[in-house]
Amino acid sequence: MALKVELKPGERIIIGECVVTNADQRSRLLIEGDAPILREKDIYTPERADTPAKRIYLAVQLMYTAKDPRHHHDVYFKLVRDIAEAAPSTWPLIEAINNRILAGQMYKALKEAKKLIAYETELVGHARRFHATPGHDPRDGEPA
Repeated sequence: MALKVELKPGERIIIGECVVTNADQRSRLLIEGDAPILREKDIYTPERADTPAKRIYLAVQLMYTAKDPRHHHDVYFKLVRDIAEAAPSTWPLIEAINNRILAGQMYKALKEAKKLIAYETELVGHARRFHATPGHDPRDGEPA
């Protein structure tokens, strides 16, 4: 069964290791075969990967689209170690990503990485609200 994809004018999509850019009108593609496919909204570039979780997503994305995902394992595992050390509460999410990678389910690993990005955003939001609390002394980590 073919995958149906509709593209807006100028929208990009990755099919395998190729980036396809739609021309100036809406298009419908029917894609048959087994190739990694990512819509533009799900594509991260190095510039867009501006947080630890987003860099992990980018590493998984590169594994997903590569002919040999192992070329990206070293970078991925370094990023995972760094975020797990900085925020141990991320471990269950990282473990879910790892399990998908080990099972060869790279697209599902990307979905799990999106959950890590959402969790990271939540953690940063909590930290900002905590440090913005009146009377809080950031040196001791507790409200004054």
